[in-house]
Amino acid sequence: MDNRTLAGLMFPDITGTPEEYEARYPQRELRSGAAVTRIAPSPTGFMHLGNLFGAVTDERLAHQSGGVFYLRIEDTDAKREVEGGVETILSVFQRFGLAFDEGFTLDGGKGGYGPYRQRLREGIYKAYAKRLVEQGMAYPCFHTEEELAEMHRQQEQQKANFGYYGPWATCRDLAPEEAARKIQAGEPYVVRFRSMGDPEKRVKCHDLVKGDIELPENDQDVVILKSDGIPTYHFAHVVDDHLMRTTHVVRGEEWLATLPIHLQLFAALGFAPPQYVHTAQLMKMEGNSKRKLSKRKDPELALSYYHTQGYPVESVMEYLLTILNSNFEEWRLANPDKPWREFPFTTQKMSASGSLFDIAKLMDVSKNTVSRMTAEEVTRQVVDWAREEDQELYALLARDEDYARRIFAIGRGGEKPRKDIGVWSQVREYLNFFYDELFVPARACPDNLEQADCIQILREYLPRYDENDDNTAWFDKVRALAVELGYAAKPKDYKKNPEQYKGHVGDVSAVLRLAITGRQNSPDLCDSMQVLGRERSLARLERALAELEG
Repeated sequence: MDNRTLAGLMFPDITGTPEEYEARYPQRELRSGAAVTRIAPSPTGFMHLGNLFGAVTDERLAHQSGGVFYLRIEDTDAKREVEGGVETILSVFQRFGLAFDEGFTLDGGKGGYGPYRQRLREGIYKAYAKRLVEQGMAYPCFHTEEELAEMHRQQEQQKANFGYYGPWATCRDLAPEEAARKIQAGEPYVVRFRSMGDPEKRVKCHDLVKGDIELPENDQDVVILKSDGIPTYHFAHVVDDHLMRTTHVVRGEEWLATLPIHLQLFAALGFAPPQYVHTAQLMKMEGNSKRKLSKRKDPELALSYYHTQGYPVESVMEYLLTILNSNFEEWRLANPDKPWREFPFTTQKMSASGSLFDIAKLMDVSKNTVSRMTAEEVTRQVVDWAREEDQELYALLARDEDYARRIFAIGRGGEKPRKDIGVWSQVREYLNFFYDELFVPARACPDNLEQADCIQILREYLPRYDENDDNTAWFDKVRALAVELGYAAKPKDYKKNPEQYKGHVGDVSAVLRLAITGRQNSPDLCDSMQVLGRERSLARLERALAELEG
């Protein structure tokens, strides 16, 4: 019996050939230099920051070059799949605005290189595995789990490298006739790749981030088809990336150790390998040292965290680009009004070592991003977020969106816009005094003033308030009142001669601010009072006065 006959016994139902699949999935007709990239998550129900980190790289490489960005679902590991995992993948990428040109969809798929779900491509994998068996480059392995565990124990005792290779790979020496007898007897088996690698030799590769790298050749006879006929990741992604005509594979640097296996499989199958982009691991500071982001320790690793907290998508994307390309911040300073998609992304500016993720820096980036938004954009995004995450706030905002828009318009625009809000979960605290349902009154007397002075300020200000005053007129009245009551017109005047004044104009406005907003810091007070309206503004001033007098 020869290997061709053995392959026919192992794959009796496989009639498709590699040549037929090559014809079915031809080279893409794209302009020179166009990249074809993919994001290929597993439906485990957990989408993490690393998924998005790689996806942004994929999307930029493809779309900046006029190429194709597609989604493939890698679901060959049924044990890890969770119900709703695929829907989670789709919703997360939709939320972050990553538009796929083709790939998996809930109604089947879009594009001519599918199916885009690996479990639907079983026949394709088996056709290529069959060809490897015919060529003597793959073989059936009948070892049980118990036998493999015993082999592992012996390797540990002998201080040998773990794995299935060399003298430990006993099934690779089975004659086709013996293998056939075992198959006909119903013995379960996996299909292993017959490695001809020598770990004393080196395999060379040029990575677009790491540069020229050398790794030991692979000598392991890795499993390419499991006992249920489902391919392993190693085999499936090599076949898929070739047939889907992927030009660039973006993945975390933790996959570098398996690169020799993958390059070996590409060569054995007669495929040209794609260009690899191994991204640096996301790290964070813990004390004085860096560590890898952890699913168990760091809630910010989960992409759901950013939606729950209410980080605008634009903020997350902006921050990821500051990590991905070292020159992004310089570009942003020179182009404050341009969308991030106009940034000329390049792998040459990606870090080859660990990328530091700083949640405080993300908040700063987000505040800058939100400050550039219009009141309409902020209102729409906050309402959308609150609809899912804060029903009480949503009810208040949706009751009168024009009123909400006027609130968010305060301090927006101009050369120095306010930067009070970084995430939508901060909005409730930011605008609570604009809604009577959320307003928490405070004693309208700063610690540095006497109660009698605060009472006098409120009494004297009440008849002077005019809702038609603009900011200049409003402040002129506050300053005039301050001077009348013995306060310095300017803080610097008080600082020079504190013994001559009760305080300064800022102390007077602080009394009014506490009465109106219930806090010492707030958006512009004149604008806030205009949004609140005359009746509510006067009512709060009168209530604050009554509480001090009472």
